Amino acid sequence: MMSLTIKKDRTGPILGFHPWVFSHAIVSIPEGLKAGQPVKLLDEKGEFLAAGYFNSYSQIAVRIWGYDPKEVVGESFFANRIKGAYESRKRLVETPHTNAYRLINGENDFLPGLIVDKYADYLVVQFHTRGIDFWKNMIITALADILKPKGIYERSDLTFRRKDNIAEAKGLVYGVVPDTVFIKENGFSFLVDIINGQKTGFFLDQRDKRKAFMKYAGGKTVLNCFAYTGGFSVYALSGGAQRVANVDTSESALNLARENIKLNGFDTGRCEFICDDVKNYLAYTTETFDAVVLDPPAFIKDHRKKKEGILGYKKINEMAIKILSEGGILLTCSCSAHLSLNDFRYLLSETGIKTKKPMRILEIFTHGIDHAQLLPFTEGEYLKCFILKLD
Repeated sequence: MMSLTIKKDRTGPILGFHPWVFSHAIVSIPEGLKAGQPVKLLDEKGEFLAAGYFNSYSQIAVRIWGYDPKEVVGESFFANRIKGAYESRKRLVETPHTNAYRLINGENDFLPGLIVDKYADYLVVQFHTRGIDFWKNMIITALADILKPKGIYERSDLTFRRKDNIAEAKGLVYGVVPDTVFIKENGFSFLVDIINGQKTGFFLDQRDKRKAFMKYAGGKTVLNCFAYTGGFSVYALSGGAQRVANVDTSESALNLARENIKLNGFDTGRCEFICDDVKNYLAYTTETFDAVVLDPPAFIKDHRKKKEGILGYKKINEMAIKILSEGGILLTCSCSAHLSLNDFRYLLSETGIKTKKPMRILEIFTHGIDHAQLLPFTEGEYLKCFILKLD
């Protein structure tokens, strides 16, 4: 295994278990290293620090996946990592009422660049980096052997893979996968389109937020913005919402939302399904609502667009607040990794100033339990959610 020496003033993050090693931290990187090649990281005294894979000659040169100098990378290596992650989720998440969750969360499960979501008897995989993509076949084999799924589908149709000079990839890699998969979450039933849906098909990281929202929905009129396939809507109806309006730009997503609402025994006559851009809808609607859910896509996909994205978050929250009734509830989210929890809170407070509406925080959420994060890996933070009450 190739050894790379870390500069003496750059060992701190590695000793602190941060999973990324930047090229400027390495004394020298020999020519000819291939993406995915296992490497050992040593300090200038030759002492072992960590092990990982070489990813590229660009900014993030090495991604760490272990701290055992004797560990050999091969079939058993990936099997052990996957078994450990699976056992953790089975203890913490899986119940007779929940069978869909994040199984592998990249760096945080010591498999940097790999995402695996479990939807009942099916798995969806994403290979985010060139380095982890090198091990694709071995990882697929290990997943099939350990979880024995009916099918595994790849959704590496990710534009940022181009930064690593790897093409987007999408398709069946094991077994069979139906057009829609039936899952259970907190006792509710959902149909998930893992082939053509957003991300891997369903926003698993909102499970706890959906459940929390139920207690605010009783007797309320609810507007679910960026409704997608109706996750928040099903929970709102179960919580006793009088009526739920669903707004999304995707007609196919709204059709699935309608099916999911019916699947859980609710009358779709209590719902509206509005195919429109949320900003357009908020601008022209004359209705007021007792509760609004804002779960938009990331407005800040690049740190260079942070200022523009903040303005976008302010604007859409301002529009939502203006159609809330007195004492209304706003559940608002950001999944932009380049926006911190404190920054999001600050921009929401500025929105309160702009709308002249004082707001109180009822609850704050970040990642779900199956999306656990390494303590020093702040770059992995992305989801933040505030439940606010207007006064």
